[in-house]
Amino acid sequence: MTEDVVRSLGLLCLGTHLKRLGERLQGETDTIVAARGLSLSASQYPYLACLDRLGPLTLGDLAEAVGVSQPGATRTVNTLVEQGILQVEPSPGDQRRKITALSDEGRRLVAIGKAEIWPQIAAAVGDLCAGLEGPLLDQLNTIEDRLREKPLAMRGTSPATVKDRHG
Repeated sequence: MTEDVVRSLGLLCLGTHLKRLGERLQGETDTIVAARGLSLSASQYPYLACLDRLGPLTLGDLAEAVGVSQPGATRTVNTLVEQGILQVEPSPGDQRRKITALSDEGRRLVAIGKAEIWPQIAAAVGDLCAGLEGPLLDQLNTIEDRLREKPLAMRGTSPATVKDRHG
């Protein structure tokens, strides 16, 4: 088996390790979302959750609330507008500023997320991280090992529930 250089370099590659884990978790979350028949990406749900929680926002405020760059937020918002999930309107007080809000479809997806998807993901990640102790790198390695052993979609729920959900 090939050496995992990111692991062996430890703190030197912490950013790469976190990015790799983040991409893995988003990919596994995408699998859970797709199993529900939705085409929304895990990376898009924070935008919907943010607008649901905070209400309509300017693009800059939305980017700040989600913790991403404004160009990154612009790309995601444009995609979600094209899909009919978000809507963008000029600000009543300043026509140069635009306000981003959930569309009816966006509110429907938030309702599905809150009822079906978000609790499953929270339970699965809770199961994945249960009992972690010690140095950060050891915890990250344990999380990766646990994901390799048992994917996120199989966590936080009983085997019977998973079988019923996935046939």
